[in-house]
Amino acid sequence: MPVTDPVADMLTRIRNGIQARHDSVLVPHSKLKLSIAQLLKDQGYIRDFDIPRGQAYPNLRLHMSYRTGRESAIRGLKRVSKPGLRVYVGKGEIPRIYGGIGTAIVSTSRGVMTGHQAWRTGVGGELLCYVW
Repeated sequence: MPVTDPVADMLTRIRNGIQARHDSVLVPHSKLKLSIAQLLKDQGYIRDFDIPRGQAYPNLRLHMSYRTGRESAIRGLKRVSKPGLRVYVGKGEIPRIYGGIGTAIVSTSRGVMTGHQAWRTGVGGELLCYVW
């Protein structure tokens, strides 16, 4: 079934997997989702990710990271830029999420990166989502 907003679908699958306390979540594969998964892994929000073989359509398996007491490393996810209303930020307008505790994910001309990396690099772009 075609999805209008693949990034929002990915975030919803992660949110549902965390709420159900699943160890891993399957997401349809794309280059954008792969780069978002890499950022989530680098920031410590997920444990790991891989692409399982032997499937008709490639999927991306995200292994969730839980802390003591099965408490998720991800407290919340919010999609900012949507297909109906794109949100772009300049290099000086990149928001800090919860005083720097959270992460803003930005799609720039130099690839997908965190808000802090984009600010350090001096580039702006499309503000995809917030993770905290």
